[in-house]
Formats: sequence, structure tokens, C-alpha cells
Amino acid sequence: MTSSEIISSRYDPKSFEKLIYENSLKTFAPKKEGDKYFSILMPPPNVTGILHLGHALTYTLQDILVRYHRQRNIDTFWQPGLDHAGIATQLVVEKWLNSKGIKASALSYEEFIAKVWEWKANSASNIVNQQKALGCSAPWEYSRFTMDEGFAKSVTDAFVQLYKDGLIYKAKRLVNWDTKLETAISDLEIKNVEETGSLWYINYKIADTDDFITVATTRPETMFGDVALAVNKDDIRYQKYIGKCAVIPYTNKQIPIITDEHADMDKGSGCVKITPAHDFDDFEVGKRHNLEIVTILDKHGHLLNDEIVPEFLRGLYLKKARKILLEKLENDRLLIKTETIKHFVPYGDKSGTVIEPMITEQWFLDAPKLAVKAIEVVENGKVKFYPDKWKNTYFDWMKNIQPWCISRQIKWGHRIPAWYTLSGDIIVERTEVEAVHVAEKLGFKATDLQRETDVLDTWFSSGLWPFVTMSPEFLKRYFPTSTLITGFDIIFFWIARMMMLTLYFKNEIPFRDIYIHALVRDDKGQKMSKSKGNVINPMDLMNEFGTDALRYTLTYLSVPGRDIKFGRDNVKISRNFITKIWNAGRFLQTQGVRFNTNLEELNITEKIHHWIFAKFTEFKKGIENDIKEYRFDYIAHRMQVFLRDQFCDFFIEAMKIINDANTKNIAGFIYKEFLKLSNPVIPFVTEHLLGLLSGSNNLEPVEVYSVSINSDDVKDVDYFVNWLHEVRSIKHSEGVNSAKYINAKSNTNNLSKDLRQLFILT
Repeated sequence: MTSSEIISSRYDPKSFEKLIYENSLKTFAPKKEGDKYFSILMPPPNVTGILHLGHALTYTLQDILVRYHRQRNIDTFWQPGLDHAGIATQLVVEKWLNSKGIKASALSYEEFIAKVWEWKANSASNIVNQQKALGCSAPWEYSRFTMDEGFAKSVTDAFVQLYKDGLIYKAKRLVNWDTKLETAISDLEIKNVEETGSLWYINYKIADTDDFITVATTRPETMFGDVALAVNKDDIRYQKYIGKCAVIPYTNKQIPIITDEHADMDKGSGCVKITPAHDFDDFEVGKRHNLEIVTILDKHGHLLNDEIVPEFLRGLYLKKARKILLEKLENDRLLIKTETIKHFVPYGDKSGTVIEPMITEQWFLDAPKLAVKAIEVVENGKVKFYPDKWKNTYFDWMKNIQPWCISRQIKWGHRIPAWYTLSGDIIVERTEVEAVHVAEKLGFKATDLQRETDVLDTWFSSGLWPFVTMSPEFLKRYFPTSTLITGFDIIFFWIARMMMLTLYFKNEIPFRDIYIHALVRDDKGQKMSKSKGNVINPMDLMNEFGTDALRYTLTYLSVPGRDIKFGRDNVKISRNFITKIWNAGRFLQTQGVRFNTNLEELNITEKIHHWIFAKFTEFKKGIENDIKEYRFDYIAHRMQVFLRDQFCDFFIEAMKIINDANTKNIAGFIYKEFLKLSNPVIPFVTEHLLGLLSGSNNLEPVEVYSVSINSDDVKDVDYFVNWLHEVRSIKHSEGVNSAKYINAKSNTNNLSKDLRQLFILT
């Protein structure tokens, strides 16, 4: 493009955005030189390939930092990539297979994995193309995928080292079990939903007496896993029963009546059933009293313990079993009463089914031990949270962290590198060849080994993201990374795990700063969800209003610590502001303004000249400070104040009156530098205009602090500008047409003749 090209009268982002991006691709690569660097990790989106507004916010804010540092000739590296997203991707692929008439359950492990890779080959580019449409200036040639061969090898190496260091072990523990997905899931993958439910009061017979004790429970169907009843030691109602036994209805099993603080005298009947195998609170009670653990559910959520479950309930799913059991209890007059209550029910966020606590054998990582250093580096300030309040959320979880269940009973993911001998020995090695070698030393053949079928929790592999993604050369150059930007909802999922694993393997922090942005909600403040029908597709917004308008909106609304109320009107307003930027450039071009004038060629003589340079310097310094403090919202606000209120509404109007070449060239210089400084936020329109007006794609902003500014002149013009705003405000409040002149008096002695003329025209 050359400066002779005319700016169109209509702002049409579709006509240039894609071309601008494609022409800029070569500039995204890191330089790998210089004393300074800026590096940042892209939170790897799921390969399911759907960009939502939360993604758009994260990537926009990251891209602002990347473009800002690249502008200042700082060696910049933005690590892109994709996450295999075990459970989420498996569900999508199963749905895809069903649409083709293929049942996933009918496929072997190898066949299913081949289908996942086939699906990934067709869909993985979707999310990347959407990121490119958003303007993400990442060097895509360095992109990593968490299931790539090299990445998978690193994950295996990490598991083996942690196991041999005694930090990974296999044990039977109570976990969250998803009966639909048939796998253990994390506490963080659960949504606790408040529902209207029932509290049932059920009589248990006191052994060897005609007395009954009443138990209040929300889950009567698990009573066959009861191992005790608990009452408070101070509850006078039950003193005579403490130490005796109760009989589980429809069984001959007697269980002790114990005292424990878990029993609240003021809730329910004051007597609670203790079912350690199917309730986390009861599990802790069981540990305190050394109670047995009785499992009554299979992995599908069916009652299948033949030794204790009555025949009329065996094999039934929990919901159906509850209905039949309650009917029988009522008929047998053991159900005393029912209360309607509000309580929280745990649902799997992927399956939407009720989660059942179950005792299963799983692989665990000793997170409490790894958390020690990860807590220290935040306490001593080596890693800082922005806003600072989020470190308290981090501490609350990290200081109470439990062993991390890292195994999942699904097919898609990193298979745990463990093998079992016929005698039950566990062999953990990097390859099957190494495992066979160990087995032979134990007296077993290769055919005697059985491979572990469990895969690793997705967050285990993504927890290695800060250092596994980079080559040795890049690790030496760009690690630790400078900043992490992400949403608060994955502080525990991702941030904490990257901190723990990076400190363990590299003995170094993964990043210095962590900026936590808020949740994007709809314009009424509600969380966006498909069920509510209030989800907004960022691609639709970009197609309608342009990418810069979406980016500017997200930036403007990104107030730290405050959720974003987002609506289409927000983007429309932003589009209007960008149109004003466009029209300002077009007007200046029609006035014969030069945009290639060097700073040294300009004569800063008039009061208005000093004033506009003072405001521009303030604007530039403000942005530099905002970047350091991660106040992206301030940057967007400054852009409006400077361009609209100061440059367009006053300086350009003054330029019309003064009407000399020097003032016009100052306008061209300031406008060009404004475009450069705004480029990280709105890259497409600014680069396009720079090309049209100056014929140059140089985005590096000019240093303007060397300009000698007369502060008295600035004060004089400030006085006039403030007076002008007051007059306009009065016009507006009195309903006077903005184009109509009014008589107004003020001291104009300090103003130049040209400005007094502008003053009179007010």
C-alpha cells in the first residue's frame, strides 16, 4: 500500500482484516536475540474446536501484551498449542461416531483411538482458525499438542520419575465417581447444584429390644452400606443407646451406635447414618472410629453387594432402588416422615449425571508435598497475582490440598506406563521393553505382563505445559515465562498444577506474573449457557462488527475483579468508536495532511501545539503504566479520551481554524502515533490505516518525551477546553442545538488569536 491510496468513506473491516493478518504472519516469530525477552503461555484450548467469549477475552489480553512488547523491539515468544482434553474429546468423538451409526463401545481400544485421531485431523484446525480470526499473533509453527509423540514421551518420563521418587502411588480411596462416564473425576469437575429435595426419617430397630432409633437421611438407598449410626455425645435423647447396636432394615446386620461431632443435635433427627464407602464426610468419621468400609455400588451405579443388599433391590440403579425402597419402608411403617429441604447435589460437569462417592483403586500424586514450594513462591513474592486478592483464593486451596487422583478410566489420553505381573507386582517404566526387562528379573515372561488401561487426568499433562512445550534452546532463552493470563475458574485446575510440577522438575517458577480475568456473563449478569440460550458466538460478532470491535469491547470491559456483563450493543458501540478513528483519518487525508513528517521537522510554537503534545505524552505514558499494572480497561478508556475528546473534538477543530501546514503536519504525526499505540488492542484497522496514510507498516511508536512543552500554555488551553465542555454540557441540558451559537463570556486574554476565534464560534 502507498500513501496515495484513498481511505474509503465506509469502514468495512471484512475488506482488509484477513489480508492484514496473512501479511503479518512472518512478523510473529521470536527473534531469539537481545538482552530482554517477553514470553507467555497460551492456555491450550481443547481440541474440540469451539471458541467462546472466555477464550476470546484471554487471547485478546494476551495478544495485547505480545504486540506491545514486540512493538518495542523486545524479543517476544507466545507459545501456542492445543490440549487433547480427555473426557471432553472422548464424548465428542463418541457422539460423532453415533451420528455415523458406529457404537464406540463396540470398538477395540486401538480402533477407538484411531477414530479419535481421524476426528482430530479434521477438526483441530477449527480452533486455530478462530484464534487467527481474532488476531492472535502467535508463531504457529511452534504449536504443540499434548498428545504429540514428543509431548507424550515427556509426560511418561514425568510420571515415571514421580513414581520412583515416591510421589505417585496406587491406593484404594474414596473418589468422585461418574456412573455415566464410568470414571473417577476431580472435585473441580463437579457442579454443586442447589435443588429441592427430601429428608427422610427412617426407623432402625435397636438390636435385642423393641425400641427404634430414627435416622434422618437424604440418601436412604445407601443404607445397606451403613457401618454405624452416630449421635452427639450431649444429645440426651440418645444417651441410653450409645454403645448399643442398631439393625439395618431388611437385613440382619447389626451396626454400632457411636458418638461423633458429625452428628448435629439441631439437624434432622440428630442421628445420622455412617456410610464411609459412599460419602466423604462419613469416610472421615469412619477413619476416626476405625470403622469398616462396605461398598454396595458397581461402576454403573447399581446396587450389587449380594452379601448385604436385599434381593428385591439387587441390580437396580440408585434412583429406581430409592423409589422401591421408600415405598416398602412406608408400607412397613418404618418411614416416619418426609421433610422438603433445599440441598446441594453434585453433578459431573461433562456428563450431567449425579456423582457418587465410591471407594476405588486409583493412582494418586502426593499434591500436599508438592504444594509446599508452590505456596512459598507466592508468599515471598517471586510469583505475583494480579489482582492481588486472587492469591488468597490460591492459598485457600493449596494449603488444604488433598492427594490428587490422576487416573481416569477412559480411552483417550496418556496411558499410565504401568504393567502388572501375574502375582500383582506393579512395574512402572518408560517403555514396554524396559518393563519386560524388569519382569524377567522377577521370573516372569513378557506374555505374563498386563498393561494398565487407565489414562492420566488431562490436567497432569497440561500441568507440564510451561517447560515440556519448549525445546532446550527455547527453555534457555524464554523460561521462566513472563506472564500468565487466564480465568479464575482454572486457578486450581491449571495454575496450581503448573506451579507444583514446574517447581518440582525445573526447580524454577513457571511464570512471574499471573493476571486473572473475570467471567464473561450476558448483559443481565447471568452465566452464559446453552440451556439458557444466552451464549454469544464470538465468530458471529467478528463477522458482523469486525474483529477490532470485539477486541476493543473485551478490553474496555475487562475491569479487574468484576465479572463482565457482555451484550451485542457493547460491540456495536465499540464499532462506532473505531468508525470515528477511521473517519478522523479520512478527514485528515482530505485536508492534505502529511503523515510521514518526522518529529524534528515539526515546529511546536502555538499553545495548542504544546497542549496536544502534552496530552499525547500523557496518553503514551499512561498506556505504558497500564501495561505494567495489567489495567487493560484503562488502556481502552484512554484511547477514547484522547482520540475522541482531545484530538477530534478539540485539536482537529482548532486545526481547521489555524489552517497552516505545520499544525496539519502535527495532526498527522499525532494521529499516526495514536494508531501505533492503539495497535495492540485494535491491530487490523490501525495497520490498515497506517498503510493507507503513510505507506509504512512500521508499528514502533516514536519517543515523544524530547519535545519541550510549555506547561503554562498547556494550562491555558486546559482552561479553555474545560470551559468549552461546560458550555456544551449546558447546551445539552437546556436542549440547545449543538450547532447553534450562544453568547458566553470568559477570560480569553491568554489565548492566541486563532483560539479566541474558535472560542467565539462556540
